[in-house]
Amino acid sequence: MASADRARAAGLVRAVLSLGDGGLRAEYVASVARSWEVGALAAVLDEVCERAEQASPQAREALLAVVDALNAEGMDEVLHRLREEAAGASLLALDRLIRPPAKSGRPAAGTPTSRAKVPDDGKGRPLTLGERKSLARRPDRETMQRLLADPHPAVIHRLLRNPRVLEDDIVRLAAKRPGRSDVLAEIARSTKWVHRPRVRMALVMNPATPLEMAARIVGLLLRPELELVAGSPAVPAPVRAVCLEHLERRPPVQKREDERVH
Repeated sequence: MASADRARAAGLVRAVLSLGDGGLRAEYVASVARSWEVGALAAVLDEVCERAEQASPQAREALLAVVDALNAEGMDEVLHRLREEAAGASLLALDRLIRPPAKSGRPAAGTPTSRAKVPDDGKGRPLTLGERKSLARRPDRETMQRLLADPHPAVIHRLLRNPRVLEDDIVRLAAKRPGRSDVLAEIARSTKWVHRPRVRMALVMNPATPLEMAARIVGLLLRPELELVAGSPAVPAPVRAVCLEHLERRPPVQKREDERVH
């Protein structure tokens, strides 16, 4: 990579880390992705990905915002251009992050929204979508527990922003079997929750999480997490394959002196 590209990559990392909020960081990266020429963008993102693979703390933190931006709605065209550039220019680190995983023969498990039970008002009357969306904003734990089983992603979207929702709630929702792909996608797009390691792992381990989203989140996992996912037969084969690719690039975990076997 040219020194100018390395400098731009370092500048992008600094700019991202200068923003304190995960949502603002993702919006900034998305704006960069839409405005930069694709060749320059791909070269810079490849450098960030490569540094993150080699455990640079700053690059890993910036990569969170990159994955958030690419997992956001409306980024399909950007991803398409980046994939073409990464393949044509042999940008291997970026390619590992954004390449669509090969489809497995087994369809992803999931509960169709039309078959899922809609929460009621406690007296047997099914609530309308508008009522459920309104209730999702209220700080009522009992109501939230019922709404966490809601089949509509718009209700979950509002619940994810409710300050009374706990990490344990989101982990259970992300780990639920059978899962709902559209609901899991909402969790993956939530910068508040997807930055939590337990939530990330629950998403990656759930076979109903959209494969492309799961594959990009894999790029954020640490070596022990990658090993756990790669060894789980419940995880779709394409996601496990991506884990193995990343494991080949991760530096070995250095044990402390008092943990080594003498």
